[in-house]
Amino acid sequence: MARAGEAVPAPIEFSGPSLTVSLLRLVGGMVFIFALLFGGLWLVRNSRRLVSPNARAPRLSVLEMKSLGQRQALYVIGYEQQRMLVASSPAGFVLLANLPQADPAEAGQAQASPNFAEALIHAITRKP
Repeated sequence: MARAGEAVPAPIEFSGPSLTVSLLRLVGGMVFIFALLFGGLWLVRNSRRLVSPNARAPRLSVLEMKSLGQRQALYVIGYEQQRMLVASSPAGFVLLANLPQADPAEAGQAQASPNFAEALIHAITRKP
């Protein structure tokens, strides 16, 4: 309490940052955190590509797949230069036909055989 004759000190005013500046700092911090999060996720998912960018294409691949129903499908499987027509069903997988070999330039690429329809017709009409 102030005594008579003593001056009462003026209240101290706080002049902190404005609300706009505080919100901008908060949003900027959140953007920075999300950028770090998504950048880290991208690095984890693409680490193989970054470590060995000249990695060879996989030697075994599914070149094409065609569904024939709920649980039946036809696959063109490629391994190096070999190509095979395979059928899948609930009972398992069956090799239908060995397709013509791919060119060495095509072997590394995941693209379908240009004569898939002919190979399918041949596989269906061949006699066991």
